[in-house]
This record gives sequence, structure tokens and C-alpha cells, in this order.
Amino acid sequence: MKSVLLVCAALAAAPVFAEELVARNGNDSVRLGDAPCTSELVLARLQPQAHAEYKAASAVVDGQNFVACWRVVGNSAHLLYEDGDQGIIPMAELKPDLTA
Repeated sequence: MKSVLLVCAALAAAPVFAEELVARNGNDSVRLGDAPCTSELVLARLQPQAHAEYKAASAVVDGQNFVACWRVVGNSAHLLYEDGDQGIIPMAELKPDLTA
């Protein structure tokens, strides 16, 4: 289910940001933060040298909350969830969160 939300068509580079970025698909959403990843479950899935590259993220899919961490890979955000699921969101699909 998460992969449906996370696969989008357009690609474009995005500038460095200081606020949360959000991608929405109906009631589902993914939020990418600028704070370092602190999820022990995600960090345990990564090589220690990659820990500093990942930042905190969260998602709501079908009303369920998921914790993730993310990093920029090319023109996309690569997400790694606590359960090991992964996703890609083109940076062009992410918008500043104006609700916060």
C-alpha cells in the first residue's frame, strides 16, 4: 500500500529546506522532516556510516501511522520504514507543510 503512494511520475530537484515537506494522495500522506533519524529500528537496518544521511519521516496510509527515515537520492527521497518497507518519492511531489 505504501508503495502506491510513493511512486510518482515527475522528477525535479528541490532546494535544501528547513521545514517539513509533505506529499499527499487522498487521505494518505508522507512527511519528511529535517531532524536526524532517531528510529532504532530503521537505523539497525542501515550501515552505521549511513546513519547521518537519514532524517526523520512519518506516513499515514489507510489511517495507520508509520515511522520512517529518509535521504535524498538524486531527484528523489528514499524512505526506509521500521518494518523494512522502502519507497521513493520524487522531490517534485513534496510541498512545504502549510498546516503546521
